[in-house]
Amino acid sequence: MLSEQEIIRRESLQKLREYGIEPYPASEFSRSHYSSEILDNYKEREKVIIAGRLLRRKIQGKASFGVIQDAKGKIQVYFNRDTICPDDDKSIYNDVFKKWLDLGDFIGIEGVVFKTRVGEITIDVHKFHLLSKSLKPLPLPKTDKDGNVYDAFNDPELRYRRRYVDLVVNNHVKETFIKRSKIMSSMRNFLNNHGYLEVETPILQPIPGGAAARPFITHHNTLDIPLYLRIANELYLKRLIVGGFEGVYEFAKDFRNEGMDRTHNPEFTQMEIYVAYKDYKWMMDFTEKMLETICLEVLGTTEFKIGEKTVSFKSPFKRITMLDSIKEHTGVDISKMNESEIREVCTNLGVDVDESMGKGKLIDEIFGEKCESNYIQPTFITDYPVEMSPLCKKHRDNPELTERFELIVNGKELANAYSELNDPIDQKERFEEQVKLAEKGDDEAMFIDLDFVRALEYGMPPTSGMGIGIDRLVMFLCNQPSIQEVLFFPQMKPEVWQNDDQKNNLTDNEKIIFDTLSKNKKMDLDELKNLSGLSNKQWDKSIKSLGKQGLTKVVKTDDSLTVEIL
Repeated sequence: MLSEQEIIRRESLQKLREYGIEPYPASEFSRSHYSSEILDNYKEREKVIIAGRLLRRKIQGKASFGVIQDAKGKIQVYFNRDTICPDDDKSIYNDVFKKWLDLGDFIGIEGVVFKTRVGEITIDVHKFHLLSKSLKPLPLPKTDKDGNVYDAFNDPELRYRRRYVDLVVNNHVKETFIKRSKIMSSMRNFLNNHGYLEVETPILQPIPGGAAARPFITHHNTLDIPLYLRIANELYLKRLIVGGFEGVYEFAKDFRNEGMDRTHNPEFTQMEIYVAYKDYKWMMDFTEKMLETICLEVLGTTEFKIGEKTVSFKSPFKRITMLDSIKEHTGVDISKMNESEIREVCTNLGVDVDESMGKGKLIDEIFGEKCESNYIQPTFITDYPVEMSPLCKKHRDNPELTERFELIVNGKELANAYSELNDPIDQKERFEEQVKLAEKGDDEAMFIDLDFVRALEYGMPPTSGMGIGIDRLVMFLCNQPSIQEVLFFPQMKPEVWQNDDQKNNLTDNEKIIFDTLSKNKKMDLDELKNLSGLSNKQWDKSIKSLGKQGLTKVVKTDDSLTVEIL
C-alpha cells in the first residue's frame, strides 16, 4: 500500500516524463567539484558543477534556497527563477523545480559560487539536471532554533535494515565507516612496511579448522561433498609458512554459527598474521606497537573513550598469566588441580558448567566469568593450559601450559596469538583429544585435519601467529556500543513482508492456489480451480484452509463465485 506522499511522487514522475524529462537518465554527468572543495577553497564567482541529493528546500516565490549533499558534505544552493529561466517560459522553475522535484532527488547543479549576506558560501544555480527521482520520502530529522532535533531516524532495527537511509540522514554513521576504512588501511600499511605478504585463502573449506567454533555447512553439488564456511584461516596460512613464505597475513571474512549479541555477529572480519622464526613474546611486542601506530595515524592520539572509560593504547601493555589472573580475582590457585577438582571449584564459584566440558573448557569458563571483565586497559593474558590450545606450542618452562596470549580490552578479547605448534606428532595427538571432546558432546571441538598434519611433517619453522578482530577494534576506536554499528549490513532476522510469514507455513497445494491468485488478486472460482490442477478433495481442503488463515475469501455474486486475496 503506497502512502499519500509516494502516490504524489509517482504522479510527479509521470508529469516529468510527459514534459520530456527522463527521471533516470543514462548519460554521464561530469562534476568539477565536491562540496568540501568549494567550502575549503572559496573563490568568488568560480564556475562549478556538482551533483548530489536535494536535502532541504525553502521556496520563496521566484527565489529559493536549498541544500545539496554529496559524498564529501553539504552545500547551500540558490535558485532564482529569472536566472534559471531567462526567457519568457518559466516552467523549468515554476513546474519542474517547485512542483515535481522532491527532497531526496539526485540533481546536478551548474552555477557560480558566492557568499550570502550572512557570509554562507552558496552556489548560484544557472542550470540544474534531474539525475534520479526519489519515490520514497527520506525520514529527514528537523532541528529547531534551540538546537533540539525532532523526527530523528534513530530506531536501531530500522537503521540496520535500511542502512542506505541511515547513511543519508545520519552523518555520524558515514564517519564511522570512513574511520573503519582508515583503521584497516593503517594496519595493512604497517604489515606491508614490515615486509609481510597479503594473501587469500579458501572461504569454502572441506574441514573447518583453526578455531574452536561451530561452523556453517553447505553442499557442493558437482563434487557431492559437504563444505564449510571457514571459522578461521589459520591452517591455510601456516601451510604457506611450510611452503617457504616467512610472513603472511590475510584480512578474512570468517563465519561462526553461534550466538549473536552486541559483540558477536555470525559473519565477521579477522586479520590473521604468521611470521616465521618468531615466538609469542615477539608477537606481543609487535601487536602493541601495531595498535599504537594505528591509533596515532587514525586518531592522532593513543588515548580514546570507550563509553565513559578512557583507554590507552600506549605501549607497553600489562601482561599476566591466566592462572595468576584466576588466582588474583578468585583467590583460588588451580595450577596443580585435575579436572574433577577444577569442576568442584566451578561449582563453588557459581560458574555454570556441564559434563561435556574438559579441563581446558572449565578453566576458560572460570576466567570468562570471574576475570575477563576486570581488564579495561589493554592486557595480555598469557600462558594458557594446554587443553585450551590444541594448535599452540607447549610452554618452554612448563609442559602443562602453552605459549599463548589473548589481548583483553574493555573486558573483551581483541586478539589471540601463539607460538605455533610445529611438532606433527604432538599436533596429531592434540587433534585426537579434540575428537574425544566432540564425542563427549562439545560442538565447538576442532575437526582433525590430516592434510595439515602432513604439511607439518614436511617441516614448519618456528612461527608465531596472531588473529585480531577488526570489528571489535573499530568498535573500540570509534566508541561504538555494539558490533552492529560498525557493520554496514549486520545479520538480522528476515524482514516480514505482507503475508510472507503466513505464506511460509502454507502446504504445497495452498501455495499453488495462493501464487496463482496473487497474479490477479481476484479470480473466478472455477477458473482458479482449473488453473490449480488440484483434485476436488485437494481443492476443497486447501481453499477452506486459506480462508481460515485470513489470506483469501470467496465472494458470491448473482451469477458466479470469485476468490479474492485479503
